[in-house]
Amino acid sequence: MATNVMALLGLLALASVAGMASGAGGHDYALALKKSILYFEAQRSGVLPPNQRVTWRENSGLFDGKANGVDLVGGYYDAGDNVKFGLPMAFTVTMMSWGILEYGKQMAAAGELRNAMDAVKWGTDYFIKAHPEPDVLYGEVGDGDTDHSCWQRPEDMSTSRQAFRIDPQNPGSDLAGETAAAMAAASLVFRSTYPGYANLLLEHSKQLFAFADKYRGKYDASITVARNYYGSFSGYGDELLWAAAWLYEATEEGCYLEYLARNGDALGGTGWSINQFGWDVKYPGVQVLAAKFLLQGRAGAHAATLQRYRQNAEFFVCSCVGKGAVNVPRTPGGMMYHQRWNNLQFVTSASFLLTVYADYATRLPGSGGGVRCPGGAARPYEILAFVRSQVNYILGDNPRGTSYMVGYGGSFPRQVHHRGASIVSVRKNPSFVSCQEGYSSWYPRQAGNPNVLEGAIVGGPDEYDDFADERNNYEQTEAATYNSAPLLGVLARLAGACGTGLEEYQLPPATAVNQTSPPPHRRRPHHAPPSPVEIEQNVTRTWATRRATYNRYSVTVTNRSRKTMRELHLGVSELRGRLWGLDKARYGYVPPRWLPALRAGESLRFVYVQLGTPANVWVTGYKLV
Repeated sequence: MATNVMALLGLLALASVAGMASGAGGHDYALALKKSILYFEAQRSGVLPPNQRVTWRENSGLFDGKANGVDLVGGYYDAGDNVKFGLPMAFTVTMMSWGILEYGKQMAAAGELRNAMDAVKWGTDYFIKAHPEPDVLYGEVGDGDTDHSCWQRPEDMSTSRQAFRIDPQNPGSDLAGETAAAMAAASLVFRSTYPGYANLLLEHSKQLFAFADKYRGKYDASITVARNYYGSFSGYGDELLWAAAWLYEATEEGCYLEYLARNGDALGGTGWSINQFGWDVKYPGVQVLAAKFLLQGRAGAHAATLQRYRQNAEFFVCSCVGKGAVNVPRTPGGMMYHQRWNNLQFVTSASFLLTVYADYATRLPGSGGGVRCPGGAARPYEILAFVRSQVNYILGDNPRGTSYMVGYGGSFPRQVHHRGASIVSVRKNPSFVSCQEGYSSWYPRQAGNPNVLEGAIVGGPDEYDDFADERNNYEQTEAATYNSAPLLGVLARLAGACGTGLEEYQLPPATAVNQTSPPPHRRRPHHAPPSPVEIEQNVTRTWATRRATYNRYSVTVTNRSRKTMRELHLGVSELRGRLWGLDKARYGYVPPRWLPALRAGESLRFVYVQLGTPANVWVTGYKLV
């Protein structure tokens, strides 16, 4: 993955003569890439550089960290507010770095490689400041509660700028692990051009990983003000594996590969098969990286374990493209759909993983040239064509004809939920805007924002492709850095796709896409080993009314492994009635609190009642300890 960035920078001179690549739908992916990178300049905190291109912004947060005796000036605001949240910021930098490592050549051809590297460095410069001691990491500046009581430009901030940290007494393995991953990935970005800086990043990364692993705990138990905004629902196991994978990629040191293999069961890397990837849950990303190591012949003695990671990576691919045992739902217009609030974050992150996995399957030995899915083979060109359909949807090929990238196309959101963009630029009117003045004079305005947040990816439409361009509709009109970061690599890949044959492949009509689970006999991928979790459903009672017949289903879930199973998560779809015996969680259903673990051979039972056929029940994730 280590791209020769020095050589790539030489390609920047070609940008003036390189044509702008367009897809079959007529989209200018290189222009979209340019705008996406520009968005990160609008999110900058600190002292803006002389080459700042988003000119409606000015310096802000110049005293961040001062009350804590540390310099925390810089970094990124996460979304439409003025808080610097460490966990999503680190994920943003990791994904930007990964995009550069995979598709830096295409970025260079589009004239955007240097801008992309600058965007990464703006984040890593801040992380260096935020990590003043080996076992100390500052994970937040400001807090969402006080910030959300104000509607102010970042240049006018009068809210609390208290900084919050993790340390051995107040651990945060997820935050430290993600920051370690970001700095390891970024070290590869700068390895050829700035080797001294790359070495510094790698030193910080190693220290943070050691800190995360030694002092284990969820960061939102230590930085409690983050819990309502970026709570750690998936725990810290995925970030520890994620950091180890990136450190192995950056160093080739076997201890990190051994960590990945040895802790696959205990930390969930081999047990989680989930079709979401984002700032909280990193398992699919870890699994794709592990699959790459395997396909490259870098697994060594750990090939068997990495094969289990690969199987979960391919579960993700199959589920996204509609050929899995359990598939990601889609809107009538064809967009992958997980949730109403900021759904597009999952569309862009999944699109990136699909893109790199399709390319791995094409280029690397041992891949077989495609992915075997329960619903049939997913060939690389099919996967890439599906990715393009998702990107084109974002750029305007959707039932509304709306581009969900601000500033791209003729119709895009004008009332983005963003403090800085919605208030007149401090450069045009330097008069102080107070908390309440912002809410009374600027927040309720019916007109579009005075500043265009170029390149931002907003939360996007709902499950019916509906979207309301209203500033107070934060679930749909707020943009975030982690929406855009994964898209950089995808857009670069598409911008360089002309002549590859991708533009010749057409997706089948949306009505032909399998949006439901296949019949029961096909519910387990045929290449997967027997699961340590056994699920059995039985009808225990039936009763009829004048209009319908109801069944009471009893479901028994048994741990067939020889280890204790913790953090079991179950997926349940096609549920049309009430369920008893499980608790709803962020990623499916979990056992009740009084049953934190299943020892070897133990079972749990739950029941539900509904009309007709049974619900589909499957395992989302578990850890074996």
